[in-house]
Amino acid sequence: MDRQLGKIGLFTGLLTLVLLIVGVRTISGVELGWKSYLAFSVFGLTVGLIAFLLLFYKLRIAFWFFMAGMIISFEEFFRSILTIEGELGQSIGVLSVYIFSSFSLGIGLIIQFVVILIGKNK
Repeated sequence: MDRQLGKIGLFTGLLTLVLLIVGVRTISGVELGWKSYLAFSVFGLTVGLIAFLLLFYKLRIAFWFFMAGMIISFEEFFRSILTIEGELGQSIGVLSVYIFSSFSLGIGLIIQFVVILIGKNK
């Protein structure tokens, strides 16, 4: 089962990296420098590592909240790139990915720990 967790984390990280690059480079038509690729790679690695750790420590509720937040964040990312012209759309899109992902991780962890505390008090 531990090998499956690594595959899920790797897939999540790579998918995040690909979606960020496709959104900014392909849809917006902006040439990315090596610093942008590095930043997107670090963020993808972080997302994959968080997904792996949530599953490894059996924090299933937090994992699903985090994944739902990632889906919502990329929907908002692509919406802002497609509807808002220029660099403002890209900036708002990338910020929405960061904000929604961190917010969903925080909410998921809070709910998971409340469930754990309620389970221990019974």
